Amino acid sequence: MDRGIRTVEDVLTLMDGLFAPEADRWTDSAAAWWDGFYEDRSRPVPFFVDKPDESLVSCLDRGLVTGGRALDLGCGPGRNALRLAAAGFAVDAVDLSPVAIAWGEERATEAGAEVRFHLGNAFALAGTALRGPYDLIHDSGCFHHLPPHRRVSYLALLDRLLAPGGAFTLTCFAAGEGGMGSELPDAELYRGSRLHGGLAYTPGSLRRIFAGLTEVELRRMRDEPPGSPCFGESFLWTALFRRDAAGALRPGAGRA
Repeated sequence: MDRGIRTVEDVLTLMDGLFAPEADRWTDSAAAWWDGFYEDRSRPVPFFVDKPDESLVSCLDRGLVTGGRALDLGCGPGRNALRLAAAGFAVDAVDLSPVAIAWGEERATEAGAEVRFHLGNAFALAGTALRGPYDLIHDSGCFHHLPPHRRVSYLALLDRLLAPGGAFTLTCFAAGEGGMGSELPDAELYRGSRLHGGLAYTPGSLRRIFAGLTEVELRRMRDEPPGSPCFGESFLWTALFRRDAAGALRPGAGRA
């Protein structure tokens, strides 16, 4: 009998194993699942379009985020990474899926954009391939695939990589009318060993989790018509938080 737990990471890894393999879409072992997801580029998946988030573009247009170093978490085929590069950011983009990374690299080549793509788990790469500080960390659809206990790891990643005064932009499933994703309490997720395709959040839960950051904006994403140059779906929240010029992030609480 192996009783080798001695660190917080050992505990978190043990809890990872409580979920069925098909629910584990955020660790290195999930690469095959995501490869299958991205394999057919003709599928009518809303975020397969080569368009950046309307919320990110809005932040750029209003000067709420400006140039510097940017990290795109769960970048997929690179639609937001390319927009950040066009805005003058030095961009690192990370994803678990080799198929998604290859697609993103193709898009970057076609656009003449300089983006450094990294394959792997952002938690494992933080401090090695991904070295802070970043002036902007953008997440469009990665956070809501994390099991509840990995919010601890996520906050630690922000604390380690986000620069003092830096911006954190987030797009995730919205709870409530017209939303998407599971609204089950955290404890029920462990009892069922499933994440149900992603977790839906309320504004209050996001504010508690990211209480160590200053909220600049939190709203529903705007629906964008097919001809729009931006991606937008109203079943998502978009948020902009900013880190104080000094001080570490404070741990957040669980979901509401």
